[in-house]
Amino acid sequence: MPYIPHTDEDIGAMLERIGIRDIDELFDEIPKELRIDSLPGVPAALTEMEVARLMSERAAQDGRPLNFIGAGAYEHHIPAPVWAITTRGEFYSAYTPYQAEASQGTLQVMYEFQSMIASLTAMDVSNASLYDGASALAEACLMAVRAHRRSKSAHILVPVTVNPAWRRVARVITEGQGLVLEELPYCTEQGTTIPQVLERYAGQDITALVIQQPNFFGQLEDADALARWARANGAQVIAVTNPVSLALLTPPGEWGEGGADIACGEAQPFGVPLSSGGPYVGFMATRLEHVRQMPGRIAGRTVDLEGRTGFTLTLQAREQHIRRGKATSNICTNQGLLMTAATIYLSLLGPAGLARVAGACVARTRELVEALTTRCGVRAAFPGPRFHEAVLLLDRPVVPVLESLAAAGIAGGYDLARDFPELGHALLVCATETRTSADIETYARTLHRTLGRAAAAAGVRP
Repeated sequence: MPYIPHTDEDIGAMLERIGIRDIDELFDEIPKELRIDSLPGVPAALTEMEVARLMSERAAQDGRPLNFIGAGAYEHHIPAPVWAITTRGEFYSAYTPYQAEASQGTLQVMYEFQSMIASLTAMDVSNASLYDGASALAEACLMAVRAHRRSKSAHILVPVTVNPAWRRVARVITEGQGLVLEELPYCTEQGTTIPQVLERYAGQDITALVIQQPNFFGQLEDADALARWARANGAQVIAVTNPVSLALLTPPGEWGEGGADIACGEAQPFGVPLSSGGPYVGFMATRLEHVRQMPGRIAGRTVDLEGRTGFTLTLQAREQHIRRGKATSNICTNQGLLMTAATIYLSLLGPAGLARVAGACVARTRELVEALTTRCGVRAAFPGPRFHEAVLLLDRPVVPVLESLAAAGIAGGYDLARDFPELGHALLVCATETRTSADIETYARTLHRTLGRAAAAAGVRP
């Protein structure tokens, strides 16, 4: 049983022990006028069997579409052992590991996660996770202001090619604390940030420059050139990255001559399934000199008096988690369960396995773009290297096309009209290692038929 039920006898014994007659006495300080006797509009409770059936029916309504959406949330294969181990009681119900002597397993997993993230990003140290990638970016901006003591402006440059949802979250979290997040334009022909646009900020007090690699369009930025500009102009570098891509791409710690100061992102691709919008698990890594400014928990490795290896939370006092006035951040948390899944996923794949996954993503996306641009009359918006996402341009509004694809069981991509109207009828598509050649063929055939029907209805030849 995943829970421990109490019998009436159990409850009675507990009430007797604490000296009260019934449970209502536990809440006698609540005024009677604030209490309610019923919940109007709430249906009667269902049995366990009825709940299971209801949930199965709800899940079936979602179907199992062929998924070609990315935009920050990715469908990857998850080996069976990942959640078989993660959902063991030792991990599944483990609480905050304040007592190291009772939490060695949890602490070791945290330490292993940190080690893997630090290795992937080529940074010195990592924390043991944050809420998600969006809040990790916000935390990185706040951290840059704390760590860059010579800068007094709290002025951070954020390219428009950074995930628009993440930009919105970062702005909401930071604007009340005096940070200025200024957006940088991108080249609509290349889909990347224009390095020359930074020259207007030369000599100004810029706290940090954000670089997303690959960017939201899937394109590869000139991270080296951007990082060199930041270093030459006294600004810190905040790297936002898809961790799967780091199996193939130059890691943030090696960008330019000095590397990034902070690297962050979303670890959901590491063994966490898509699940109606969450939960996710952010990561953050930094240079050793900034470690005391980093939010979130850090697990350290040491030896005890007998020379045995042990793990414990380190560098941050308990106040980090329970006293607002003493905390580096009030959003810092440990997404322990998801961090555990990510650690097991990476342990199973290893460096070679992760590189194969990343390579398959690149290959599948190339195959998808070729199939759709050759047969469906759409064209790629941007040239140049990309990872596992691409922007395609249609000759008609995207939403009706996506609705038609959805009716055929295909999640066809992400409509860019709201966030990037200047691109016209633009569709962001993604293909990970989970998409087969047959899946891509099905998408291409269905899209070709959909566009042909629409053209016929409009009286034009497809």
